[in-house]
Amino acid sequence: MRVPNSVVLPVGTHVDCCREEEVEEKRRDIMAKIAAMLAERKSNLAHFIDNLEGSEEPEFYVDQWERLKEMESCMLTILNLVAVNCTDHRDTKKLEAAILEHVKNEDLFPEVIRVLPPVYRQVEAAIVDIAQSEEMADHGMMDLQYLLSKLSQCEHLSNLGRELLQDILRYLHRIGLVVWYEEIKHLESTVFLQPTFLITMFKLLVRYRLVQQLESIS
Repeated sequence: MRVPNSVVLPVGTHVDCCREEEVEEKRRDIMAKIAAMLAERKSNLAHFIDNLEGSEEPEFYVDQWERLKEMESCMLTILNLVAVNCTDHRDTKKLEAAILEHVKNEDLFPEVIRVLPPVYRQVEAAIVDIAQSEEMADHGMMDLQYLLSKLSQCEHLSNLGRELLQDILRYLHRIGLVVWYEEIKHLESTVFLQPTFLITMFKLLVRYRLVQQLESIS
């Protein structure tokens, strides 16, 4: 909701736990709840903006107003939910095919036809090699400046500058190869070369009924 022009593909799992007639009913219910959530968000943002604009001294709230207007402009494209049985390999392939079909849709992703400079592919390949090397820690975290020095050791990347590397990292972050939170001050100098590590960490920290599980520990 905070990324401009986001495209979201809802995925419903555990189809094997539902009767066949339930799947479509649940699909409609989920999509309706998503639509209601987005409508409520739009209404709340408009309400907050109106309150700031109608305040006695609106000039004191310019920063908040600009942030709310920015959030208001972040439009979501919600695709039709894909229901899958994760225990069935055929359903996994069906999900993969659906994702690829959407990603290749130029109306959804205009950048899919973008031609990248060769250096982008060279840096991408070099980062993959570094991430898979034996010296790379399991967490895959690396200091940005150290990553630049490692890449500069490659013969064809000896002239790689920090600014160009940052541009390439933004691209690699968008396609999911790496994770780089450049907008978070405490993380702007750290690149996660193993995004799956973050997924594992979040699965441990963010889980259903976490508070109840912690409270059950004596």
